[in-house]
Amino acid sequence: MRKDNENMSRRGFLKTAAGIGAALAVEPVLGKVQAATEAMKRDPYKVPTRHEGMRYRTLGSGNSRMTVSALGFGCMGMTYNRSEHPDKAQMTRLLHQAVDRGVTLFDTAIIYGPLHNEEFVGEALAPYKNKVYITTKFGHEVIDGKATGRQTSRPDVVRRYCEDSLRRLRIDSIPMFYQHRFDRDTPIEDVAGCIADLIREGKVQRWGLCEVSADIIRRAHAVCPLTAIQSELHLMHRLVEQNGVLDVCRELGIGFVPYSPINRGFLGGCINEFTQFDTSNDNRHTLPRFQPEALRQNTRIVNALQHFGRTRGMTSAQVALAWLLHKAPFIVPIPGTTKVAHFEENLHTLDFTLSDTEWAELESVLSAIPVIGDRYGADQQKQVM
Repeated sequence: MRKDNENMSRRGFLKTAAGIGAALAVEPVLGKVQAATEAMKRDPYKVPTRHEGMRYRTLGSGNSRMTVSALGFGCMGMTYNRSEHPDKAQMTRLLHQAVDRGVTLFDTAIIYGPLHNEEFVGEALAPYKNKVYITTKFGHEVIDGKATGRQTSRPDVVRRYCEDSLRRLRIDSIPMFYQHRFDRDTPIEDVAGCIADLIREGKVQRWGLCEVSADIIRRAHAVCPLTAIQSELHLMHRLVEQNGVLDVCRELGIGFVPYSPINRGFLGGCINEFTQFDTSNDNRHTLPRFQPEALRQNTRIVNALQHFGRTRGMTSAQVALAWLLHKAPFIVPIPGTTKVAHFEENLHTLDFTLSDTEWAELESVLSAIPVIGDRYGADQQKQVM
């Protein structure tokens, strides 16, 4: 079994780092990255065991790469922001089933709860320590267990959040630590330098960014190589195809992890204008795209996916996930669910392979159907680049 951090090309990495340093004058930070690289060479992290029947993909490249299951698992909705959910015991069994079926990438964040989603995931996956990757995120300010609504990525805060996440997740090193939202008051180079230190110390293995511009990605990657970008991408929101983010990921060898790949459940066909959301634990009722009139009109998109999938034996959710998987080999969606049936449905997406012609047919149909409503309200939209 090949380990992700074996066979590192130190000469190639140093050559690239030297060129970047000359161009950007960040030699001190690059020195930290080189030290981190050497630390990873001396004590490479174990790659989760591969499962027969699961397909795998690689996020990132060179020393920052990680090989993961072709579909990950977004854990947020198991405790937070997705209305009612089964009890902890049932959710734990579902995560264990996901591991047993070969899923190796599990996603959470400090802000989910806040804190309690990390605690749940850490407890549920504790029996699989060193067998799966648990990724988490910093960037939203949390004080005394409560979100302030502000973003902060000051190095001292990132370091403290890292220590707290390690404790809640019950792990010794975070496989990938994302900046959840960009902090306009902290230069991204400072954030990258802090992460390089954490990598050198063995507390973090890799890092990523969420919802940032192509320029921010370039600047961050030049200081400390990125493994993945996590942003929204699905058949109703395709901004990263237009703003250069997906292109820069392809160019620099950075993975892409689409969150909400089924548009917060909508593309699965189980949500309509009459759906009632739990206003105490679900943000969808606040989103313009989930208002009754928008839901009613956008149902035409779901109908188109169902029609397309019907003759191919696919559900609309499987069409949505398969479209993402077809788009690029460095894309790994992280659908979340609280239902065993939906988990199985998502996983069986990997059984289907469609041609370029078939996907072009779907694109042609969907291009004639406008998407009604913005994905975020004004306040949340200000948090993304």
